[in-house]
Amino acid sequence: MTTMLGVSLAGRDVLFVGGGSVAARRIPRLIEEGAVIRIVAPALGAETTELVEQHGLTWIARSVREEDVSAAWLVHTATGDPRIDADVAAWCESARTFCVNASDGAHGSARLTAETRSGDVVVAVSSDAGVDPRRAARVRNAIAALLDRGALPVRRVRESARGRVALVGGGPGPVDLMTVRARRLIAEADVVIADRLGPVDVLAELDPDVEVVDVGKRPGHHPVPQHEINALIVAHAQAGRRVVRLKGGDPFVFGRGGEEVTACLEAGVPVEVVPGPTSAVSVPQAAGIPVTHRGVSGAMHMVNGQGDLTPATLAALADDAVTTVVLMGVAGLARIVDAALDAGAPASRPVAIVESGHTPQQRTTHTTLATAVADARSVGIRNPAVIVIGEVARLDLLLPVPAAEAAAAG
Repeated sequence: MTTMLGVSLAGRDVLFVGGGSVAARRIPRLIEEGAVIRIVAPALGAETTELVEQHGLTWIARSVREEDVSAAWLVHTATGDPRIDADVAAWCESARTFCVNASDGAHGSARLTAETRSGDVVVAVSSDAGVDPRRAARVRNAIAALLDRGALPVRRVRESARGRVALVGGGPGPVDLMTVRARRLIAEADVVIADRLGPVDVLAELDPDVEVVDVGKRPGHHPVPQHEINALIVAHAQAGRRVVRLKGGDPFVFGRGGEEVTACLEAGVPVEVVPGPTSAVSVPQAAGIPVTHRGVSGAMHMVNGQGDLTPATLAALADDAVTTVVLMGVAGLARIVDAALDAGAPASRPVAIVESGHTPQQRTTHTTLATAVADARSVGIRNPAVIVIGEVARLDLLLPVPAAEAAAAG
């Protein structure tokens, strides 16, 4: 019968007997934990030599002696000679020092488990009888996949004195387009402060006692001003809670994430930012529109359609080789089109307006600067929508090249 223990080796002496490939695979894990590592071996393999040089590890170039184990908290022996490994294990038993015997793990007093981590949760897998590292690794990988999807109950039960904040970019909406880290942090959250857009379906996966605060904004309607959102984030974190500020797209792309980070830092609250696919790229992709394309557009200019059009924006609108992507621009479409034409863009410049990207309601309107305003009015364009102005918005851009044309080009 094996009892699993979590043992901290940070700052403690760990002895590796043998410097071959097994040691090379396992030493990095203990370096990461902060162990003080000694290696006793007549010679080192290339990988172990690299670790010694890179991390300044202690290497004693000789055969192991019984006195070597006396100062160690943990000994790992993998000499390739079962008799020597058995001797080391016996010395450790006499010294009451735990020993991992890699030549016959069932006869060692300790085993290295197959581990996976999710934030501050560590899950270790081992076999109770015999040694089967491949099976342990497969079980570990299956658990890791569930942790990555946020499918396991990793949320804290005991409160912590110190809260934290994660600004999570949720991407354009579908839950399966979120990052692994985003899913993990949401699964750990005590409070989720959420926008209207983004992956709101993920909220249905939360425990019933997770507090969800809706601070979603709509055009011309901001029920919770930004300074109050900042205060909410900080207050929950200072109360010892794990806070996720869930945003559509990316927190730092017209998401006011910088203001929220500043509020946390000023209040002394730990904060991290988790990127998400910005709608400026992901929504056009959903409509088959690449924001850059070799030989067509070599640059992208991103614009907040509610703001003033800067000289840089006007230059981008007039440049044949630049794609201008406008977010939050439905209400300002006429102003943007007029500015583009006044800047010298041709009336025939392609325009695509993608509504509700990555949802069943997605709709794309292909038009030109000359007719964009009228076409948008006739079909009833509504937010959320991304406007793409440039040659990449041509309806035929990604159509297959006819065989005869391709042969002539070759």
